[in-house]
Amino acid sequence: MKGTTSFYLLTDTHLVSKSNWVDAPPINRRERGDQIALKASPEILDAFLAKIIADKDTDNVIFIGDNVNSGDIASHEDFRARLDRLKAAGKKVYVTTATHDYCSPNGEDECFQHDAVRYTETGTEPTAFLLRRDLAAFYNDYGPKQALSVDPESGSYTVQLGDGVRMILIIDNGNGRSHCGLFEEGMQWLADQIKDAKATGNFVMLAVHHPVISPWEVYRHLVEYELYGGYRELSELMCSEGVRVVFTGHTHVQNIRKYTDDAGRWFVDVSTTAAVSAKGQMRHVTVNADTGDCDIQSVGLETLPGIDTGGQSAYDYLYGLNFAGRVERFFPLLKTDFDRFLEETNGVLPAEKLRAHKTLAKLGLRTAAGLKLSFAAKLGKVWRSLTPQQKKAAKQTKLFDVLFTIFRHIYPGNAPYTPDTLEYTVLHALMQRLDRLVEKHKIEKVQKLIPPGSSLTEMGEDFLYNNRTGDDNAIRLNLNTTS
Repeated sequence: MKGTTSFYLLTDTHLVSKSNWVDAPPINRRERGDQIALKASPEILDAFLAKIIADKDTDNVIFIGDNVNSGDIASHEDFRARLDRLKAAGKKVYVTTATHDYCSPNGEDECFQHDAVRYTETGTEPTAFLLRRDLAAFYNDYGPKQALSVDPESGSYTVQLGDGVRMILIIDNGNGRSHCGLFEEGMQWLADQIKDAKATGNFVMLAVHHPVISPWEVYRHLVEYELYGGYRELSELMCSEGVRVVFTGHTHVQNIRKYTDDAGRWFVDVSTTAAVSAKGQMRHVTVNADTGDCDIQSVGLETLPGIDTGGQSAYDYLYGLNFAGRVERFFPLLKTDFDRFLEETNGVLPAEKLRAHKTLAKLGLRTAAGLKLSFAAKLGKVWRSLTPQQKKAAKQTKLFDVLFTIFRHIYPGNAPYTPDTLEYTVLHALMQRLDRLVEKHKIEKVQKLIPPGSSLTEMGEDFLYNNRTGDDNAIRLNLNTTS
């Protein structure tokens, strides 16, 4: 009997060292326009670590990239100190890195930043950072040092998580934009590692930072470069070798999607949202090495020790910090104090441009804020088919409340409006009408955004309800190649 093996997996922790900012407009504007909580990232990560350390039954912890936000040395040192804390608690820790973990001042390695900066009272100033070639040595103790095999080209490595269970951690050997994936020799190493794991009686799983399967139809078409660079080749390899699951990150989207090829062979891409997003999650995975049963669950945070949330839940506090959450939080000010609304959403909305056309902007935004779901129903030509009860509800429901609800689920997953809801009925009809208008009037700018064989309706369904596996937070599958 081999028994069970379990591990925690986190991605996109985007740690920002407390030494890299002072609480002033520059860092606040930067945070408002992002999807993640930058200033609270240390406290969020510490809260996750506390949960991991408290679990005495799970020894393995895996981080799959974008561990820090801007490649600076101070944040890397703070992150590694937390790895040391896990190790001291008896955990076995494995780390990979990705494009936010390094800088490229001379452009030899494209990434998300040329130089790292510290946020001051009035702006930014340069700070020390790591290059891509520095990362392997910096994190050698956390993964490669314990590896069964290391790919000399990319630094990817294989570890034995437990009796009968192996994990291959792929480091995207790319430059951050034009290619994020393994090259020919790396792919051969990966294929050999999969074969060796199977030949020695192990179940094998993969983990890589960039997604193999697009979380949404529109994502693959618009930003295909954000996927794992050789996603088609990797998908074929996984299907042919019977590898059932790959764990991914990067998109900040909580998403579980199954891929099935023409021969009926399949695998599941389990994408995990950023740990420092409003509804940050980590995955807890348990594998029964005797049966191949694999149970994947999600673990989030209810509280944020060390952060004054003003009595709010961790999610409500973090959601209100940036992006759409900040707009939703201060949306009522549109009617009562337009200037303060612009001030509070500066960094999310183009405040200066809106001020330059204040009268028109105020009228337009206030009009939009007052629209009801009934407006969308009439625009989508579905109003007459609604029941009296549905019409009453549509007249009472603000369209922006529906849109904010949809946005609240974009990154945490499990979109809210199933086909039996009024909101789905109205928005689905509206998208279908838009498809007809685009086709009728040959609107090329929109047509270019639609993948061949797809439609605005098909792309929009991803954001209305979970049309994938039924639950983005959990799945049970079997790792046997014959299952």
